[in-house]
Amino acid sequence: MASSLLLFLLYSLILQSIRVVAQTKSTIAIGDSHTADTNTSPWLLSPSGDFAFGFLPLKDTDMFLLSIWYPKISEKTIVWYANRDRPAPKGSKVELNAKDGLVLTSPNGDRLWNTEGLNSAVSRGVFNDTGNFLLEDGDFNHPWETFRFPSDTLLPSQVIEKGGKLFSRLRETNFSKGRFELLLQSDGNLVMYSVNLPSRYANGNYYESQTDGSGTSSAGTQLVFDRLGYLYVLGKNNEKYNVSGEESKVSTTDFYLRVTLNFDGVFILYKHPKNSTESEGWTIVWSKPDNICSYNVDSGSGVCGYNSFCTLGDDKRPTCQCPKSYSLVDPNDPYGSCKPDFIQGCVEEGVSKRNDLYDFEVLIDTDWPSSDYVLQRPFNEEQCREACMDDCMCSVAIFRLGDSCWKKKLPLSNGRVDATLNGAKAFLKVRKDNTSIQSLDFPPIPSNMNKINNREALVVVVSVLFGSSAILNAVLIVAICVSISTILQYKKKLRRFSTSETRVETNLRCFTYQELEQATNGFDKELGRGAFGIVYEGVVNNNTSSETRVAVKKLNNFLLDQAHREFRNELNVIGLTHHKNLVRLLGFCEGGSERLLVYEYMSNGTLASLLFNADEKQKPSWKLRLELALGIARGLVYLHEECITRIIHCDIKPQNILLDDYFNARISDFGLAKLMNMNQSKTNTGIRGTKGYVALEWFKNMPITAQVDVYSYGVVLLEIISCRRCVQEMDDEDEEKAILTDWAYDCYKDGAVSALVVGDNEALDDREKLEKLVMIALWCVQEDPYLRPTMRTVVLMLEGTVEVQVPPYPSQISIQYSIS
Repeated sequence: MASSLLLFLLYSLILQSIRVVAQTKSTIAIGDSHTADTNTSPWLLSPSGDFAFGFLPLKDTDMFLLSIWYPKISEKTIVWYANRDRPAPKGSKVELNAKDGLVLTSPNGDRLWNTEGLNSAVSRGVFNDTGNFLLEDGDFNHPWETFRFPSDTLLPSQVIEKGGKLFSRLRETNFSKGRFELLLQSDGNLVMYSVNLPSRYANGNYYESQTDGSGTSSAGTQLVFDRLGYLYVLGKNNEKYNVSGEESKVSTTDFYLRVTLNFDGVFILYKHPKNSTESEGWTIVWSKPDNICSYNVDSGSGVCGYNSFCTLGDDKRPTCQCPKSYSLVDPNDPYGSCKPDFIQGCVEEGVSKRNDLYDFEVLIDTDWPSSDYVLQRPFNEEQCREACMDDCMCSVAIFRLGDSCWKKKLPLSNGRVDATLNGAKAFLKVRKDNTSIQSLDFPPIPSNMNKINNREALVVVVSVLFGSSAILNAVLIVAICVSISTILQYKKKLRRFSTSETRVETNLRCFTYQELEQATNGFDKELGRGAFGIVYEGVVNNNTSSETRVAVKKLNNFLLDQAHREFRNELNVIGLTHHKNLVRLLGFCEGGSERLLVYEYMSNGTLASLLFNADEKQKPSWKLRLELALGIARGLVYLHEECITRIIHCDIKPQNILLDDYFNARISDFGLAKLMNMNQSKTNTGIRGTKGYVALEWFKNMPITAQVDVYSYGVVLLEIISCRRCVQEMDDEDEEKAILTDWAYDCYKDGAVSALVVGDNEALDDREKLEKLVMIALWCVQEDPYLRPTMRTVVLMLEGTVEVQVPPYPSQISIQYSIS
């Protein structure tokens, strides 16, 4: 009995030892794996036990995140995660193999995530006390480690090289890539900025370390978070540019430290006592920026969503709030956009006086600085209120500086409470009640009106007629006729306003010729001319107190053969198109023999003037050119696939790409492809397009599809890359460069794409992206239209979602036809 008890105790001790070893395991071998399950413990623990690696369940779901966290803290703060955009279902498995490193697969075998960039075979994985998980090869090199691929957090001893990024979460409990990024730029400057989802278009910076070497100091080379809690940019000469201050010195013996780019865009150094009680948690040591609410975004909502406003807390974290009579679009996203809980519009306001419909909610020191469309000065406070009340477009007016009134319209962006406004008043227009008006133009028909029996009504009328004098009968007959006519007209208007046809017709404003002649000062200032007509600058009145600059295109007479109804129908289709990368058509004119189109005014001219007028040393920035290329592609996707009827542009070229106030690419003249017939062309051969941009289909009597635009886009993309025209005169020794498409393929084939961007240091520093763009362009200019990608595929390739394969050689025949 004693010996049995002794054996049992010995067996228990052995099991306990095995369990302890398993719990403190910090290395894995090839073939080791770990499965996502609510009952599993961490896969790995760092030797000190301060960090754990494995699966953590996402709140209120059956999904898991492959992550690294602090296991000794009850709240399990996550500092690194792999599959942020593809959470793993229960039963998913992560395994280490020699070729791919860590591989995460779902229960049905789909690959959810794997380590990338391995240049040697892996032999094992090691988890160390800094919280860094490393893959080792046979020579003890580290081809991959979590410290080189951070998520939203840095740990002491972690370094970010040039090009390294942190991505915020979408929300506190949503680990998808969010709206803010931190980047150590190639010039050594550390910046933070917001992005517009889902495209991830980058807005301007709200923080800069100013370590680009433009001053007397050297440019930054690394972002270092050292073991003492200091965060600094390390310069080329080992100079240290502190991001944090002296207050950041914290003992890593007593505290856990992490610096995190939070979902609200604030970059914060946190500390947590290692030997803490349950009541102690993470506290803030320092944060950047000092006031994120003051961040202005040109092409987005700002820190908070549209129509919301931002208030800075004592911890320098933003809180977003909807104004009175507004509510969140997504109740689960308190940082999202707000929608008005009432109807406001120019049509319905004709029903009654605006003062009967609206009142003002007054907010002090609150502003949406990027949403104003007109400034009135000098104005007093009462004039400011009246101006907004009388303007159906005005949603809020800001009165400040004693004499200035800024009127703003929805959506409101970059909202914030700002004490530096010194008592400025925001007059927010809200409905006195939240009920909508039942009809667009007329009061509702009484509910009992339709219940009157027609026979009873006739009896009453006849009785009255025969029981009255002749004069009275005559008066009654006239009154009845007028009433019947009024009712018929009323019902006709109701029918008209209830049909979609009229809504389409009223989408565009119909101008008289005299209005546009006056708006353009007698067609005085010419902006440009082309095959379809001449464009003039003008100013039109919006039927409010504001005016709008426009571009008026006076069409050539080739459109006059089209039927009036067809011209109107096509205009309605074009008028309904609306996309950020298209120039919007605002109105039209049919005045006698004249046909005119009224467009938005684009202040920064054409893409052609941007690309081809710059000298060799002043090319547009590489980043801007990449954004323009993507914007044009997205505009074409909309025309080809997403608008109410498919539109093939047929004349994509830099002269037809305009640039708005913020240098966004806006495709123009896209509607003219629908307005003209095949024989109404700019050439004598029935071919539409411009020399150098024309696809081979036009010459071979092949069906014309959206792929002709893809060809033209490929040529334009090469022009954006190189900042040179697709066809230009060259000296004999440079004759091979005369045709851009031909020369670009030669450069690509010879591994010399840098020749396309000589002297362009930004592009030369981004060799991988440069080569990818050239490959995409060469796919687009293939002779066979079936080899060309669709514009949607082009967008996916530009965004990096679809891999770009090696392109074949574009046919010389195609190139020769396109320039002939």
